[in-house]
Amino acid sequence: MSDLIERARAWAEQDPDDTTRAELEALIQEVEAGGDDTELAERFSGTLEFGTAGLRGRLGAGPMRMNRVVVTRAAAGLAAYLKEQGAHDGSSVVIGYDARHNSDVFARDTAEIMTGVGFKALVMPRPLPTPLLAYAIRELGCVAGVMVTASHNPPEDNGYKVYLGDGSQIVPPADSGIAAQIEALGDIRDLPRGDAGRILDQNIVDSYLDSVAELAADGPRDLITVYTPLHGVGGEAVLQVLETAGFEAPHVVSQQEEPDPDFPTVAFPNPEEAGAMDLAMELAEKQKADLVVANDPDADRCAAAVEGPHGWRMLRGDEVGALLASHLLERGKEGIYACSIVSSSLLGKLAKAAGQPYEETLTGFKWIGRIDGLAFGYEEALGYCVDPEHVKDKDGVSALLLLCEVAAQAKADGRTLADLLDDIAREHGLHATDQVSVRVSDLSEIDRAMERLRSNPPQELGGLSVERAEDLSEGTDELPPTDGLRYYLAEGARVIVRPSGTEPKIKCYLEVVVPVEAGQEDGVEAARISAAGRLDALGGDIKAAAGI
Repeated sequence: MSDLIERARAWAEQDPDDTTRAELEALIQEVEAGGDDTELAERFSGTLEFGTAGLRGRLGAGPMRMNRVVVTRAAAGLAAYLKEQGAHDGSSVVIGYDARHNSDVFARDTAEIMTGVGFKALVMPRPLPTPLLAYAIRELGCVAGVMVTASHNPPEDNGYKVYLGDGSQIVPPADSGIAAQIEALGDIRDLPRGDAGRILDQNIVDSYLDSVAELAADGPRDLITVYTPLHGVGGEAVLQVLETAGFEAPHVVSQQEEPDPDFPTVAFPNPEEAGAMDLAMELAEKQKADLVVANDPDADRCAAAVEGPHGWRMLRGDEVGALLASHLLERGKEGIYACSIVSSSLLGKLAKAAGQPYEETLTGFKWIGRIDGLAFGYEEALGYCVDPEHVKDKDGVSALLLLCEVAAQAKADGRTLADLLDDIAREHGLHATDQVSVRVSDLSEIDRAMERLRSNPPQELGGLSVERAEDLSEGTDELPPTDGLRYYLAEGARVIVRPSGTEPKIKCYLEVVVPVEAGQEDGVEAARISAAGRLDALGGDIKAAAGI
């Protein structure tokens, strides 16, 4: 216990933030008075691991939380890594931030560390979308970029995302190189600090917005939309882009219109979560809208909902991916069409039918965005890259614009996005996907579940035989090693199990393929009913096999 208190005191002494320092000192006093040391011990049980997602965690004091000490060390580690890789004095690092608690503070600390070692720090003028930061890296010729955001995590979290000069998120070995530099650091009070850098003006914002608006081709613009930024930073960008491209202003969900780091109207600020889109769909019903669109809080993801026979429903990420890919293929956009291994196999069939190459990557846009010759990339978790020439990352603003374009053309033709998805199902079979996620309180539960599957692999799932199983931790000819298991089942079905990279969850990704009977008026609906039953069976069986 004396060692724990000693380490906590040393941390508190270098903490420049009054709030987290007081928080830590209160915990120390509680333990010294004979109180429970569980909370203090947990905060000093290790350090937030710097990986390919950068940093992400709960705000608070100590090395296992997001705070100014942790962020300052991350910035200094990144600066040292850039120097090691040959970046010279005067090189520029661009820094963006969202509207979460302390995002602006963490951005300023990062800028001061960068200028302290001789770099130029270029700071975004206000809380803005993550894809704008990714755009600015290449547009401004920077050696790196930092985005302070926790994306769609709960309000008590924040994060730190790092990009290198190619505009893509870091991948190995850059992550371990930066982590090694962080580990070598001493007391942050010994680090040189400069000024807060140069605040960029509106020009970089306008340049990005213009590049997005130019993606829209001439065509119909009659579309009634409802939009929500989910208390995030996407609203200004989306409204400007839609106006520039010639669309009527959307009906915005007023309760969620302004950035609010507490996200008061949602349990989780993630459009995938149950209930997050309820207000938007209620407004769509009142306005007789054609389409609901949404961004997550940092606007790098795009969600959509459409009206169906049983009311409004969310489109799955794979469905939006198929609509956007079909649109770009019909336009004749050439290049590689790519998605993550946990996304639907449908994209490969669409690309093949159009004579375009297709690739699969590991989960995350850090892999998709760096594909040479990428034309379009997506992942099922609502992330889409429709303009890799400008943003080599997922971009919820540009994806939203193109989805509106698709919907407006369909409306002009007397059709809907649901009709377009039915057309795709008739041609390639109904590809139905689902995800089973289990949140854990103890991360060792995830390790035990993965070990159970490895030691006793299932032979059948959902009534379908397992034809081939891959342990992705061993790597393949196309993929580097990652912690995951992939099962290829009869009739084109597939199951992938992996730990989440950003949340304490184990995730199971399910896909079934059901042919649509030709000539039957209700063939797609019949296939959809059949697929739903198969997905339920798959989900139940994989959870049982993993013991979760």
